[in-house]
Amino acid sequence: MSTKSTVAEPEAEDESSGTIRQFVTFHVDRETYAVPLAEVQEIIRLPEMVEVPLSPRSLAGLANLRGNVLPVSSLRRVFNLPDAEHDDATRVVVINQGTPVGFVVDRMASVVTSELQEIERTDTMHGTVATDLVSGMIKRPNGMIMILEPGRLMRQGRRDARKEPGPGGEGERAVERRHASEVAADEIQLVSFGLAGQEYALPIEHVQEIVQVPEVISAVPNSDASVLGVMTLRSRLLPLVSLRRLFGLPMSELGEQCRIVVVSLSKDNDALAVGIVTDTVKEVLRVPRSIVDPLPELLSSGGSLREVEMICRIEGGKRLVSILSAERLFTNATIQDAFRSTEIRDQGETMTRTGDDVQAAAEEEDQFVVFRLADEEYGVPIDAVQEIVRVPEQLTHVPKSASFVEGMVNLRGAVLPVIDQRKRFGLATIERNDRQRIMVFTIGGVRTGFIVDHVSEVLRIPRSAIALAPDIATADAGAITHVANMPAAQRMILMLDVARLLATDELGAMQDAA
Repeated sequence: MSTKSTVAEPEAEDESSGTIRQFVTFHVDRETYAVPLAEVQEIIRLPEMVEVPLSPRSLAGLANLRGNVLPVSSLRRVFNLPDAEHDDATRVVVINQGTPVGFVVDRMASVVTSELQEIERTDTMHGTVATDLVSGMIKRPNGMIMILEPGRLMRQGRRDARKEPGPGGEGERAVERRHASEVAADEIQLVSFGLAGQEYALPIEHVQEIVQVPEVISAVPNSDASVLGVMTLRSRLLPLVSLRRLFGLPMSELGEQCRIVVVSLSKDNDALAVGIVTDTVKEVLRVPRSIVDPLPELLSSGGSLREVEMICRIEGGKRLVSILSAERLFTNATIQDAFRSTEIRDQGETMTRTGDDVQAAAEEEDQFVVFRLADEEYGVPIDAVQEIVRVPEQLTHVPKSASFVEGMVNLRGAVLPVIDQRKRFGLATIERNDRQRIMVFTIGGVRTGFIVDHVSEVLRIPRSAIALAPDIATADAGAITHVANMPAAQRMILMLDVARLLATDELGAMQDAA
């Protein structure tokens, strides 16, 4: 259903003489306000919005307006009035002075035409009007209508745009990258997932992304029982294979936590990929090579474990993770058949694609790890994520630490400060649960963990879908620098700059704690 709302306009008046002015009027609380009609782009119903943490109080959220990100502010909050419950009369007035901004009003009134002599400017009122957002008053027999100044209104809640880091910041990042590369030489990074109560993993360089199971999976005729079918993933067909069936395990329903791990045979060939369906994705692990052993020859000689290449011994061997070989997975006859079936279908569909489809398929993309906090989705570049681990049962409390510092944890012999990201963003706290994870980043040379509600997927997002976050949304939320807007999927993801998750003084506290 369209979100546009129409307002009855009066018959056209001649404004060329300069004596006639037209205004859109609306109500907020018990007052009536007006903005010049020429400044109003459109009036829409209240859309679904993404809330931005640490943003100005006046910002209600970000909405999708025909493919563009629209910041929406509450006029009640701008005027320091109490919030009111939205109803069918609630509307958003979209004002455009180069970039559109929406303002939530209680209800619309009408479009009015005023003679110049009916308008009194605030500079003639001798300071009797307290707000600098009002540029004048329309004098009517039944009351006064305050005229809002759109430019001042749009600047409300804005701050100076944050500058990009200077040469010093780049130098610091270069040091971090060098340190990370030195550490990575003695470590292996894995994506682990659960299957019938057992834990498996794949080297991260073979994992393109992690996506949710689609509502519709197209069957492939005459295929092996392990092949669930194919799905469309950004203008290409992806064969889906059930890892349970491939390993001879009993099937179960594709539940809400099931995930598709998109595995590539070659890091340089994204087209050669298959989606393996797992029960759940657990963690991104960075483990020392010293705790990874080849699969014993006695076990590897059997056909049932031919895809398992190594065993990782975590927590002193109490937790064993079977590391799969992507190469051996792809030599499996079942997966090869799935490839061939998909290639035939893909060739047929390629002939019917439009020029826009081909362009979209070739568009440059970046990989992001997507996680949730409260009701919103956030994304960070995949190369910024050191690892993702479970939240331990107990964290060591740090006396006199900031309220959002949850404590310290021993991560394979290294002390890791842990921050509750909900508290950091001023969100309501929740009880610890099995879905929560600690995402580990290196900020200013310090490895720091951030507790999130759950990590949902690794996603490839076209660069064209990512835009700078509106200035009005980033006044106090400097870590949110971009927004990924995907109208077709009805998703809007707030993109974080990991380097800005901690302020300078907070980073110093983390360094002292570590």
